[in-house]
Amino acid sequence: MIHFFIHTLPIRGDAILSPMDGYSDQPFRSLCRKLGSAMSYTEFVKAEDILERVPYVDEKLAFTEAERPVTIQIYGDNPGKILDAALLVQERGPDVIDVNMGCPAKTISARGAGVGLMRNPEKIAKIFRLLTAHLEVPVTGKIRLGWDEESRNYLEVAKIVEDNGGQLLAVHGRTKQQGYGGQADWDAIAEIVDALSIPVIGNGDVNTVADIERIRAYTGCAGVMIGRAAMSNPWFFSRLDRECVPPDVVRKTMLRHLELNLDFYGPERGLILFRKFAARYLTPYTLPREIRQHLMTRERAEEFVELLNEIVEGVAA
Repeated sequence: MIHFFIHTLPIRGDAILSPMDGYSDQPFRSLCRKLGSAMSYTEFVKAEDILERVPYVDEKLAFTEAERPVTIQIYGDNPGKILDAALLVQERGPDVIDVNMGCPAKTISARGAGVGLMRNPEKIAKIFRLLTAHLEVPVTGKIRLGWDEESRNYLEVAKIVEDNGGQLLAVHGRTKQQGYGGQADWDAIAEIVDALSIPVIGNGDVNTVADIERIRAYTGCAGVMIGRAAMSNPWFFSRLDRECVPPDVVRKTMLRHLELNLDFYGPERGLILFRKFAARYLTPYTLPREIRQHLMTRERAEEFVELLNEIVEGVAA
């Protein structure tokens, strides 16, 4: 079933894994896509790093055919460099290119990139004019509500994105100042939906499966992005709350995720990078600290798998 279009690109689903630096890598995206995420967004990559062909870029932007539709997300504060980077990225064959205007991290926003761009609407207009004039794929954006409570310029920025050719807008219902605290403002998302004719994706405080329908009904958004809640519950995309997932399914999914990590990053790095996911998968279980620590310090995948099997057997007993 087609839920909405990004220009002419059909999106079959209304729940999407949010792009998250350090988490929405190719193994985790692939897992979530298989479980029902409607499309894939890469982790964001700095425009200058793409242009300078910094080695990590290839890893961040790698995707599989099974992940399509795929959106590559880039960030920066220089319109010309963002265009040049987007043209290079387009050669990799993504379905969509997205501009990050929502990252609140100080190292990014303080220099005018990420949500820092929202302090310069004229620059956003220039970026979208350039990208939509020169790219062959649809261009989209992701924003917050503004820098702080005194500068909630989300409607102005949303209209600029649409007026300059943007084909979709994802909105995190918080300001930069809020970070991930406080409550997401779904009323603001609803305002944006009412003001635009392009699809709007709602993001923020979607913590249960029921929240997907609630935010869609409340705001009228075309789809929902799920970020932090998906870290411990990728089954979200199969419309399962975490308490509905049996321990053995958790174990099998963790093993599949580990396998994807090892294939993508190699045996040593793949296990190290999997640990942060493993900690989140196991969050709902009450495990003795020493057991958890013992698992997280295993240096060989075989040892990790053996101990994980023992832990899950104990949880399920």
